[in-house]
Amino acid sequence: EIEAEFGVPIVNTRVSLTPLALVVPRTEPEAFAEVARAVDEAGADVGVNFVGGFSALVQKGATEVDRALIRAIPRVLADTERLCSSVVVASTRTGINMDACLEMGRVIRETAERTADRDGIGCAKLVVFANPVEDNPFMAGAFLGPGEPEATVLVGVSGPGAVRRALEGLDPGADLGEVAETIKKTAFKITRMGELVGREVARRLGARFGILDLSLAPTPAEGDSVARILEVMGLGRAGAPGSTAAVMMLNDAVKKGGMFASSSVGGLSGAFIPVSEDAGMIQAAEEGVLTLEKLEAMTAVCSVGLDMIAVPGDTPPETLAAILADEMAIGVANGKTTAVRIIPAPGKKAGDRVRFGGLLGEAPVMPVNPTPCAGFVRRGGRIPAPVQAFRN
Repeated sequence: EIEAEFGVPIVNTRVSLTPLALVVPRTEPEAFAEVARAVDEAGADVGVNFVGGFSALVQKGATEVDRALIRAIPRVLADTERLCSSVVVASTRTGINMDACLEMGRVIRETAERTADRDGIGCAKLVVFANPVEDNPFMAGAFLGPGEPEATVLVGVSGPGAVRRALEGLDPGADLGEVAETIKKTAFKITRMGELVGREVARRLGARFGILDLSLAPTPAEGDSVARILEVMGLGRAGAPGSTAAVMMLNDAVKKGGMFASSSVGGLSGAFIPVSEDAGMIQAAEEGVLTLEKLEAMTAVCSVGLDMIAVPGDTPPETLAAILADEMAIGVANGKTTAVRIIPAPGKKAGDRVRFGGLLGEAPVMPVNPTPCAGFVRRGGRIPAPVQAFRN
């Protein structure tokens, strides 16, 4: 009804729950697997595409309940269709829980192996976080934060195509200030429409309208790519020198335009740079222009982090843990949300391809630096929180 009335496509619908580790008082992984199946079936009954909230918050330490949920993740993601999982392992206030990073490296490998027949798709539904927000409408990392009301409507928008078309209409000689201004004005329009739709949905459901997340979320469709925006700005490909600066400008302009349009902006709000879900990112990775290391640099200024990246299936759990720790460090040091959604593709090596289909898309398997790092991550413990007052 809403789509027909407003002429705006609603690509998919999601439900996020309070982190289940906070509400299921059990210490057996089997109990969480049983709850997960029930939640997945409920999601099918109400017709949503994804359900988030199979989550644990262990940034400073884990309870027995947290450990049980984490141990259940590989089985749960293999056995369910729409359930998504997230684990918080770091924050600016607490530092980085390296024990949790190492455990999640193992969980990611096992999840990939349990879904090997589908190119490790289970890992596409698993996110590791630093500084997560409580009102994120995007999967796979959404959960209903403890400070949220009983029920609330959160709206995410996908507007890379609109931004790209606006920039293509600029004079080729326009400077970067004009580019930023154009992005800002386009984000304003997208935000106005998104809030209008969100408030109407909330009214009809009898729920509170929460926030509008301004994140430019790409899809595998050619016209819906963040990477193509960078190309219109003048970069040969995403990942070329200047990419980090371009993403920073894009991210900031989107925030400025959206905040002027609405007082209900929240969530992650910026620009997502997932590899498998963005046609331009896929091409850049295939051509070797976009590397894992360059992506990591870009995540320091984008909306979230290393997203939907396929790596060789034999990548050691310790290396996966170290990649997690690196990304968490960026979030912890800069006081921003960062996350990792990485897929060690079973039986695949660098240069091969994984195919997930739908909004999850497909991606080339990217090489990982093989230099040993196990000695560092196996030390465990907690990397202390960074100083906040004396910064440079």
